[in-house]
Amino acid sequence: MALLNILHYPDERLHIVAKPVTEVDDSLLTLIDDMLETMYEAHGIGLAATQVNVHKRVVVIDVSEDKTGPLVMINPKITHRDGEREYEEGCLSVPGIYDKVKRADRVTLEALGRDGKPYTLDADDLLAICIQHEIDHLDGKVFVEHLSRLKQDRILKKLKKQHQKNL
Repeated sequence: MALLNILHYPDERLHIVAKPVTEVDDSLLTLIDDMLETMYEAHGIGLAATQVNVHKRVVVIDVSEDKTGPLVMINPKITHRDGEREYEEGCLSVPGIYDKVKRADRVTLEALGRDGKPYTLDADDLLAICIQHEIDHLDGKVFVEHLSRLKQDRILKKLKKQHQKNL
């Protein structure tokens, strides 16, 4: 397994819409393993392939306390949304930035698992929020783009300042 490089906002590659996976093969399974290792190492709870500059519709999530519940979603699609909730989100591609985003409170998801077999999942609470957040990545959208233009501008300024300090 290998750690992958996570793209940081406002990198334009984060806006590339991911393509559907046509075959679950060894290279895809390696990508999934590498994504899980990268997510755990970065102390995240979700990671979309787009965030590691692979533009395939693949997501890994683990919202368990002890990191023993990895969920693999290949070609995920939300088929039903219900309710609304505001939740403070963060993102491995937007380090150090947290803000409240409105999303559906409950979702129904269809996807392929690691084994390539289809499954349906009803999710609520943090898992539902995470699923929506990660699918946004596959669609070329970063969570800060749900915020007001003013907040987006402030976040960009803050990130540029942080980047300059790190040079």
